[in-house]
Parts: sequence; structure tokens; C-alpha cells
Amino acid sequence: MATLRRPRSGAPAMLDRSAVRPICLVTLDVPFAADAASLAVEAAVESGQSLIVMNVAEVPMLPVSTLLGYEYVGTPEVEAALRAPAELAVSLGVEVERLRVCSPHPVAAMLEAISEREPGLIVFGPDRTKLRRRLYRKAAKAVRERAPGLVWLEG
Repeated sequence: MATLRRPRSGAPAMLDRSAVRPICLVTLDVPFAADAASLAVEAAVESGQSLIVMNVAEVPMLPVSTLLGYEYVGTPEVEAALRAPAELAVSLGVEVERLRVCSPHPVAAMLEAISEREPGLIVFGPDRTKLRRRLYRKAAKAVRERAPGLVWLEG
């Protein structure tokens, strides 16, 4: 979060960039809800912070995946949905990092990745019509209770 420091002299206040943290837009291997993507990009533009576009995918643990590593193949629909807010943010001068997290335990992996990035705002915005209701509830509860920073849930 940005803080404003006022020097003791009559000089104007200056923004302390060391306290500023990125905006994190997260989904669970489904497209983003339109409101969530818009909010995250607007927040990044207005705050002057970077945007992290994170896709968390569940990859089952199989004998082949242990030998070769996790194998993930995204659908064209999801890839286009992830690309759209990233391209918009870049066109508006925002630094963007796209991150894919693959795990047999997607909610735990999502929380770990969010904690590592230390965002100021977490926009959890998967399109709820394309996600299992139970998975959304579990992930939303986990983000609300354990994620560091301010949380916005699509709903």
C-alpha cells in the first residue's frame, strides 16, 4: 500500500515507493469475470503498480507426471481470457507478470504463490458460471481467511 510521507520542511509530500505492492488478479483455470479483470487493471493503472495475472490449475498427480513433471495444456478460451487483461494493462503502461501455478492442490498452491508475491490487492475473479460451485466456495473462503492484503471477491 502506498504511503504518503510529509517532510518536516515546507516541501510537498512524496510517495514512498518501498511500501507499494502489486495488484494480483487470480483465477482457477477458467476465464476471468469481466468485473474482476476491469477492477484489477484499473487498480494497477491508478496506483501505478504492477499487475500479476495468475492462473492456478489443478493437475492430477499421476505416475507419468511425477517422472516428467506436471503437464498442463490450457484451452484457447482460458489463454485468451488471461491474455486480455494483461495486454490491456501493458497498453496502459502497467508492468505485467503472467504466472501459471500447477498443482494437485490448487487452493494451497494459490495461497502460497500469493504470499510469495505480497500483493496489496488480491482480485479473486474466476467466472463463477464456468467453475464448480464447491471449488469456488473453498477457494474464496481460503483467500478471505488466509491471504495477505486486501481481498476482492467476484460475486
